[in-house]
Amino acid sequence: MGYRKLGRTSDQRKALLRDLATDLIINERIQTTETRAKELRSVIEKLVTLGKRGDLHARRQAAAFVRKEVADDESNKDALQKLFSDIAPRYEDRQGGYTRILKVGPRRGDSAPMAIIEFVD
Repeated sequence: MGYRKLGRTSDQRKALLRDLATDLIINERIQTTETRAKELRSVIEKLVTLGKRGDLHARRQAAAFVRKEVADDESNKDALQKLFSDIAPRYEDRQGGYTRILKVGPRRGDSAPMAIIEFVD
């Protein structure tokens, strides 16, 4: 099986996953739909693995994916810095499985199944 299309074109899907990944790195816990959380899990696992490598090439690869222009502040630098200095060293001894998905029930408006995705402590 490949990946979930999430009802979007490829560029919209990539933008959505970039935003979700950046938000998850900054907040360490976000609430979204189950299918988005399951798709985001593979993206975040790869970013944390890049963070564990820690060399310049890995940092540039992560910088190419993490959202650059966020309206509120310099979240990109915060997100990259947090990924490489806080999150990746936490999982130095762990071989994958950096996130968990908790189901929380249906969304009120359209009854879409919701979930919380967070980093494992």
